[in-house]
Amino acid sequence: MTFLIFLLACGAAASTGFFFKPGQWYESLVKPGFTPPNWVFPVAWSTIYLLLAWAGYRLTLIPGSQEVLALWAAQIALNTLWTPVFFGAQRIFAGMVILTLLWLAVAVMVVMALQLDVITGLILLPYLLWLCVAAALNFSILRNNR
Repeated sequence: MTFLIFLLACGAAASTGFFFKPGQWYESLVKPGFTPPNWVFPVAWSTIYLLLAWAGYRLTLIPGSQEVLALWAAQIALNTLWTPVFFGAQRIFAGMVILTLLWLAVAVMVVMALQLDVITGLILLPYLLWLCVAAALNFSILRNNR
């Protein structure tokens, strides 16, 4: 049941992609050469959300994980916020600010999770790596689309 709660939270974050699609505005932006093909994004995010839910569930089983779980909650809120701001409001700079805060929350969460349970920390690493790609993309788009 606890895993399902985390999965629902991830599903809520993922659902913003249904409401705020990249669309023509995004297609018209100057993007860097390392931009992944469009099909990669739903595959990557689906995998990450499953791993994130699993990590959240595992954290509930570890004594002393309250602070890491608070970061889990903060990152899912920031994650949920980015899509409507970037794609919906088309605010590239605000998206970069949110993504920076998200990256910081996830980086700290990974470090703290690794200290509590190596497996849980490793489960979160793909998320942090993908956020590095997302941040580089967002920054490049910001820089190239004034």
